[in-house]
Amino acid sequence: MDRIERFYATIARKPVDRPASWLGLPVPEACDRLFEYFQVSDIDELKAVIDDDIYPVEMPYESPTSSAIYTALDFAKPTADGRKDQRTLTAPGFFEDYSDPSRINDFDWPNPADHIDPAKCRQAVEAAPPGYPVMGVVWSAHFQDACSAFGMETALVKMLTEPEMFRAVIDRIAEFYLDANEIFYSATEGKLDAVLIGNDFGSQRGLMISPDAVREFVIPGTIKLIEQAKSYGLKVFYHSCGSIYDVIPDLIAAGVDVIHPIQALAKNMDPYKLQREFGDQVSFCGGVDAQELLINGTPEQVKAKVKELKSIFPTGLIISPSHEAILPDVNPANIEALFAGIKA
Repeated sequence: MDRIERFYATIARKPVDRPASWLGLPVPEACDRLFEYFQVSDIDELKAVIDDDIYPVEMPYESPTSSAIYTALDFAKPTADGRKDQRTLTAPGFFEDYSDPSRINDFDWPNPADHIDPAKCRQAVEAAPPGYPVMGVVWSAHFQDACSAFGMETALVKMLTEPEMFRAVIDRIAEFYLDANEIFYSATEGKLDAVLIGNDFGSQRGLMISPDAVREFVIPGTIKLIEQAKSYGLKVFYHSCGSIYDVIPDLIAAGVDVIHPIQALAKNMDPYKLQREFGDQVSFCGGVDAQELLINGTPEQVKAKVKELKSIFPTGLIISPSHEAILPDVNPANIEALFAGIKA
């Protein structure tokens, strides 16, 4: 099988020569260590050496305040001296003191068309080496951005005490991403195979909010984002860190093809359990623990884990670290072991 055949067969839960795999998105500091270890000069050479199966392409976005779509909405409130805190989910946000949904446009919402160049979108996708299935990385994290829009604590309180205000903000954020994605998908039509969408609403021990709150506030926008991607024939990867077991059926019903990343040490995210309960309904990506194993484990332990995952998921699992952002504390020798184990 070639990479593209293996990718589609794994997602379709059909027989494969070996499971599809994905390195993830190493941060720059991790890239330096990986490049030195594998004696390569760039990410394309690294991917060729480890021989993974997915080529990710971030949606190009450039504005005066952001060079990434996931930081496009700058909700941080200025401090007393006019400075803004670094964008975080917990810093006070623009809508912190708002209660009237009709004032949603008090915020200066950027127009995606002003900051996304269709030609640059095509150029980025066409730069992928031949032979890879190409996955657009658009994130579209409307829940995370809603937390940033108020400040997380305020957001979660308003979700309960002023639900219409919270809904107005999260729906407007979803609208921004739908507009942005439309430009990207239209510009690259026929050149993408999949898209990565996501929100982090899981923690180590369970959901950050109740399953009913996820269904009420997060899933409606998620469905629109998924339907939009599928209208372009794309496979949909949906990302959330943490334990999201309680809403996996909702993500399946929304049309997700692949759930990412199986955070291996999170509660109820055991691969045996996921395969037994959902393995005939959806595929997964991840499974190799990046909290402990890839950092502190030995290459032999990593290979043993990969062997175990292959026995649990002969297909239907794209084997990958359990966090898409490979951090500098991950041992490069364990990355080598991960991909060697897949081919063993």
